[in-house]
Amino acid sequence: MVLRLMPLLLLALSKPTFSLDNGLALTPPMGWMAWERFRCNTDCLNDPDNCISEKLIKAMADKIVQGGYKDAGYQYVSIDDCWLAKERDSNGKLQPDAARFPSGIAALAAYIHNLGLKFGIYEDIGTKTCAGYPGSYANLETDAQTFADWGVDMLKLDGCYANASYYAYGYPAMSKALNKTGRPIMYSCSWPAYIQTPPYDTIAKYCNIWRNYGDIQDNWSSVYSIIDHYGNNTDKFAEIAGPGQYNDPDELIIGDFGITYDQWRAQMALWAIYASPLIMSVDLRNIDPSAAKILLNRNVIAVNQDPLGKQGRRVFKGTIIETYIRELKGNSMAVALLRTTDGPTPVKINRSLEDLGLSVATSYDCYEVFEGSFIGTLSPKDDVSVWLNPSGGVYFMLCHPNPSPSNI
Repeated sequence: MVLRLMPLLLLALSKPTFSLDNGLALTPPMGWMAWERFRCNTDCLNDPDNCISEKLIKAMADKIVQGGYKDAGYQYVSIDDCWLAKERDSNGKLQPDAARFPSGIAALAAYIHNLGLKFGIYEDIGTKTCAGYPGSYANLETDAQTFADWGVDMLKLDGCYANASYYAYGYPAMSKALNKTGRPIMYSCSWPAYIQTPPYDTIAKYCNIWRNYGDIQDNWSSVYSIIDHYGNNTDKFAEIAGPGQYNDPDELIIGDFGITYDQWRAQMALWAIYASPLIMSVDLRNIDPSAAKILLNRNVIAVNQDPLGKQGRRVFKGTIIETYIRELKGNSMAVALLRTTDGPTPVKINRSLEDLGLSVATSYDCYEVFEGSFIGTLSPKDDVSVWLNPSGGVYFMLCHPNPSPSNI
């Protein structure tokens, strides 16, 4: 294990970085978050198994361990909005809803730590959270210390109920407050999602990961709109990503209700290409086995967790397919071909490696990522022929310069 960690440490020490100086998120963080699947369900009387409560969070933490997700690299178990009481306590500190979190947040964090996992929590930079609970405005240092005292390992800080001019002060101020506690707390900012022209260089100085698009919804239109936004990269935010500082396109909805099996695979592949945090939002108690297999795929996770930490990019956008590539360590390349159109039948696509952006080496050993199957040793002029299903069909390929040791 020490030998596997050393390259990451050396990379972090040798690569100039502007990221929050907490030594966290050297590769994209992985975990589970409540929001997309469970939203702000506080009705524990009528829906006790699915309301935002310590019971739900403990159940998901248990399943992360039992289902093999922890072993695959998923670490963080995070509450989103609606965990709070409507008022601060008599000392001005945040407190959880006593009925839904009767043991308190520190006890919940300890339960998760005892499973070998990390605990994440949600707050807002404004006067209220997006759902109307107490925000951290004017209480940044108090709240940071409260989170540290509770044993929090990750803070997601939203941007509702604040003036745009406040973000440039508030987000860095919370970053400094978290550092001041002395506890390593991975910091997720929603700063760029709330302004027109995000100052990504500055954001990366203070945040480990950051949301820069609207909330993901449980449908393919939403998923693809995020993929397309990242493909456009209009603010050049991809160039900022690296160890300790990553763009966050939002949660994985693989295993939920609104997208197909092919679209599940497409989201997983593109989140790997984009060096995105892999934060699941699904009910792990009854997840479809095929969805679990996608989320647990070690080959895809290895691409996502590549220590170079370089975000991929879209290199071709056509009327039927799009091509995305990501540079990995050792001049290896991950490539995703994505079909974006509807239609009654699959379409056959022929592309040379050179067309796909692979021209550094004279030949490559290429593999299909999801199954780990060997495609062949190909020159840049050689074609790859694939069939892509309608609306979200994806082909995910990893190519290593030959000769080169395989990562798959």
